[in-house]
Amino acid sequence: MSARVLSPAPAADRPGSLLTGLNDAQRRAAGFGVDASTGSTGPLLIVAGAGSGKTLTLAARVARLVLAGADPTRLLLLTFSRRAALEMERRVGRVLHEALGLASLQQAPRLAWCGTFHSVGARLLRGVAARIGLDESFTVDDRADSEDLLHLLRQRLGLASGARRFPQKGTCLAIYSRVVNARKSLADVLAETFPWCRDHEDALRRLFAAYAEEKEAQCVFDFDDLLVWWAEAMADPLVGAQIASRFDHVLVDEYQDTNRLQAEIVLRLRPDGSGLTVVGDDAQSIYSFRAAEVRNILDFAGRFTPAATVLTLAQNYRSTMPLLAASNAVIALAAERHAKQLWSDRPAAERPALVWVADEAAEASWVAERVLALRESGLALKSQAVLFRSAQHSNALELELARRDIPFVKYGGLRFLDAAHVKDVLAVLRFAANPRGQRAGLRALQLVPGIGAATAGRLIGALAEAGDPAAQLLEFVAPPALATAWSEFAALFAALRASDSPWPGELAAVERWYLPLLERLHDDAAPRAADIAHLVRLAGGYPSRERFLTELVLDPPAATSDESGPGGDDEDYLILSTIHSAKGQEWSAVSVLRVVDGCLPSDMATGNAAEIEEERRLLYVAMTRARHHLHLLVPQRFYVTQQAARGDRHVYGAISRFLPPALHDLFEHLAPAGAGTRADPIETAAATVDLAAKVRSRWA
Repeated sequence: MSARVLSPAPAADRPGSLLTGLNDAQRRAAGFGVDASTGSTGPLLIVAGAGSGKTLTLAARVARLVLAGADPTRLLLLTFSRRAALEMERRVGRVLHEALGLASLQQAPRLAWCGTFHSVGARLLRGVAARIGLDESFTVDDRADSEDLLHLLRQRLGLASGARRFPQKGTCLAIYSRVVNARKSLADVLAETFPWCRDHEDALRRLFAAYAEEKEAQCVFDFDDLLVWWAEAMADPLVGAQIASRFDHVLVDEYQDTNRLQAEIVLRLRPDGSGLTVVGDDAQSIYSFRAAEVRNILDFAGRFTPAATVLTLAQNYRSTMPLLAASNAVIALAAERHAKQLWSDRPAAERPALVWVADEAAEASWVAERVLALRESGLALKSQAVLFRSAQHSNALELELARRDIPFVKYGGLRFLDAAHVKDVLAVLRFAANPRGQRAGLRALQLVPGIGAATAGRLIGALAEAGDPAAQLLEFVAPPALATAWSEFAALFAALRASDSPWPGELAAVERWYLPLLERLHDDAAPRAADIAHLVRLAGGYPSRERFLTELVLDPPAATSDESGPGGDDEDYLILSTIHSAKGQEWSAVSVLRVVDGCLPSDMATGNAAEIEEERRLLYVAMTRARHHLHLLVPQRFYVTQQAARGDRHVYGAISRFLPPALHDLFEHLAPAGAGTRADPIETAAATVDLAAKVRSRWA
């Protein structure tokens, strides 16, 4: 069934200055259905173009619902990062504070259920744990811990000891994650995404069955389990109804980034669409490698009868009109999309540019010179970015920037939770929360000086049989040389297990115990101690140890000790980033490297029409990051070492297929002096539901 698409309506009367600053389309989206006499609304899809004020509109909608009488504790707002959830809460609080005339922001109603899919799933599962046969004390493993468990099981099952190469632990976890998030069979995932692993289908099925059983035995979840169990709980008529009845309105941000499992959860929360609002932009769906499914947003409206209402936000507040004209033309060639034409009231004479250069060296040189020229004109380095499809595409540029003494930061690097010292501290907390968790226990016990893997393993085995894990550790008789260190750890563990253990004071207690070990374990103790102090400060923002451990794993902050990147000592630095990492960001000037076939689109992502369409969206996302200056670099040839023996050491490139000749008049054409000859651009173109059994049965 086709969607009902509404055009923007004139501004409506409103309380106070709630909608001050919203344009007509934003105001219509924020107030949709709020004044309905029934108090409920049908499903709404807000197609929010790049730079169109999506977050402000969604915050205004939440505020309008609350002002119309909706209970803020019965609003569920799902996001894709903790930072997005916090920003949404902040904006809603400001709007309500203003509209209600409150004395302070602290008096504004709070959104009790605003968070990521994974964090909300964890909270809901703990609330219904007794109904679904789940121990509510479960802990959540991060990706590294999940990989380690799969590696252990690979060894235990003898899968890695055969004559043939078996997938590594990271690949195994990626396959498992793809199966559950994409809601596809193992055979289909192997054939479509991991064809080199197809011969291992039976062995992988055995591995994943053992993995599910081991997690259940240890009472641990991985990231994907939070969604799998939530979806299975929603599928049960009684438990699903209990969860859905908690909420009057469900709002989902960045809906184009949902995978099939997340979309399934959303639709089960609101099967008839009442009170459901989703916001997103199909043109910015670029995360299929994470199992994101663009069809979720393309097909959303037609999933309901009558079809969902579709409202479009097309006024762009970021870019100048010439940049938007080129971006609109690129995405207009997509095979399927929610049609929209971004526009801006910020005219400018400067058009985006296609920069034709001879090779990678010329590309790096041109970008470096352009960056310096813009800096001299008053544009800070931090206001400039260089984007690329793959991380290795910036190698030549990084060398050129270093040669010219231009500081830069390349997005990527060590995640906070991957740092050894942070994993140590969290392991102690996880071990206290769940003594059955073997990986946390083994790591925590081996922090005690003199306790090795064998002793730690025996203690873990004994704890599995013990009624009181704290008493068991206190009764353990350590060798005299270890007695003091052991008694300190056992006392800490007992204090953390006590029912009156104070939060967040217990993390401070772990910090006091762990800091003396830093000097022994690491040479660079000072910055690592700063990370631990940062962790203790973060703990104060969470109501309980369980929420802290779960949400920190799901959305970690950056490490304060991660000072490995260039530019750390400079007050200004250039931004280098993959396009995927740049989504949601904006800069005054953007240069995009290697806009040629084979790079954008990547030659690894042209296997089918869906992959090619996502590559088109990648270019669109890159182009719409720019506010004033946009340059697309088009190298004519690339040096390839492997071809040296054949005489010609280069391969020759053609401009990206996403920029056909019909679009070239939208761009300036620059050919730097000394760039060499180039081809003409026109030519190169119930009582208890046993969900554990259902989850395990997938691998039977």
